[in-house]
Amino acid sequence: MPLARALEDLPVAFNAAADLLAGAGSDASARRVAYLDDRGAWTYGEIAERVDRFAGLLTELGVEREQRVLLCLQDSADFPTAFLGAIKAGVVPVPVNTLLKADDYAYALADSRARAVFVSEALAPTLYEAAGGGPIVIVAGDGEGRLEARLDAATPRREPAETCRDEPAFWLYTSGSTGRPKAAIHAHASPRLTADLYARGVLGLREDDVVLSVAKLYFAYGLGNGLTFPLSVGAKTVLLRERPTPAVVSKLMLEHGVTVLQAAPTFFAAMLADPGTPERLPALRIATSAGEALPASIGEAFTARFGVEILDGLGSTEMLHIFISQRPGAVRYGVTGKPVPGYDLRIVAEDGSDCADGQLGDLHVRGPTAALGYWNNRPKSRETFLGPWTRTGDKYVRDAEGWHRYAGRSDDMLKVSGQYVSPFAVEEALAAHPDVLEAAVVGCADENGLTKPKAFVVCRDAEAASPALAAALQAHVKGRLAPHCYPRWIEFRTELPKTATGKLQRYLLRAEAPAGLP
Repeated sequence: MPLARALEDLPVAFNAAADLLAGAGSDASARRVAYLDDRGAWTYGEIAERVDRFAGLLTELGVEREQRVLLCLQDSADFPTAFLGAIKAGVVPVPVNTLLKADDYAYALADSRARAVFVSEALAPTLYEAAGGGPIVIVAGDGEGRLEARLDAATPRREPAETCRDEPAFWLYTSGSTGRPKAAIHAHASPRLTADLYARGVLGLREDDVVLSVAKLYFAYGLGNGLTFPLSVGAKTVLLRERPTPAVVSKLMLEHGVTVLQAAPTFFAAMLADPGTPERLPALRIATSAGEALPASIGEAFTARFGVEILDGLGSTEMLHIFISQRPGAVRYGVTGKPVPGYDLRIVAEDGSDCADGQLGDLHVRGPTAALGYWNNRPKSRETFLGPWTRTGDKYVRDAEGWHRYAGRSDDMLKVSGQYVSPFAVEEALAAHPDVLEAAVVGCADENGLTKPKAFVVCRDAEAASPALAAALQAHVKGRLAPHCYPRWIEFRTELPKTATGKLQRYLLRAEAPAGLP
């Protein structure tokens, strides 16, 4: 298929799964390795067969077209099998973060009305608790009743559902400023368009690449990196089920000759600081960064050490992938980049007018991969999707040369390790501890210039404030929220700044945050 720049470049009758695996039918392509995971190598032919069998399994389970299935799967060949198998059958897959608590999964199940859940073995107890005897729960892996056995017994579905390019294909949950996560609904055309516009058009991904994404597949960033993009060009992808530490990632990169590394700034900083990271990564030709702004010092240090550029970029769950990016051979560290071809940008002043160069404003983006809206959340959809434009929630400044510089979030949300963190959620978790009277959480830059949560805590008994209590509060938050949410610093106060009406003045605390504890 020729390179697609707009929705109209694709045929109306279109199935995203069939499109991404279209090349797997030839003998040569079928023999190529598509994925390497902890169980070994999987060829394009094997992945295509598993996708067909998963589509058939859904039919046998009674899951009908346009109904949802929840995917709580760690990164392995099971993820593309289930994700693409559902799409091929016209069923809507809903990947979710694998680090959440039972209550979060229960909300996702109720919100999506999922007919079935597919879950990795290590996460099964949490999902069984969340499901509460509701939808069908199928655990990945070998054994009677498990996914592998069910796939072996399923009748393959060779023909894709007769879907069209602009109908819903999958959902991705994203956190908002307040309240529960929102499900962004994405169309069948969008994976192909992100692949053509960014992966081919900017990154220059090719068939002989070996890709490793530190960002997991359930993220929009990771989904493009590790599924859409490599499948679209016939490349090979290394999948990592476990936590991606620098030592583990470096080992895999050397072992498999990784040419494209995709991560967030936090990981690049950790990689540079880890004494076990090799001095050279001979196969690596390019790296990409997203999820939070890349500090210039990290990019410069990485390039100086490995001789490889990091292409910083900005994307969002609502737009599916990166729409502002650096360009290979023309990297300028310290700014996000310029628009990806196919996307238009506006920086909007408070009065709704376009900002002049050098003027700070709210970033809006227009492009063919915008979500169709949020599921069952019309108010938030109307706030975010403004006709052809999508409000990003980011503050930006554009210079006279067209470079875009990130200036922070438009609200109080924090972005930590590429994931949004609600200060309210962390404050609520802290307040649930018996020694805490009240708490406030803001973003604080660590030694690498990356944002991490800092908590200001007022104790019920002022004498209880101590390093031991700070450590206990961090552990307390880790037990209630996802790991990246816990406050890296805790500062005890006798009171918090508030307005006359009792509203917390976070901006005063943000001004103090750089003085955070080491």
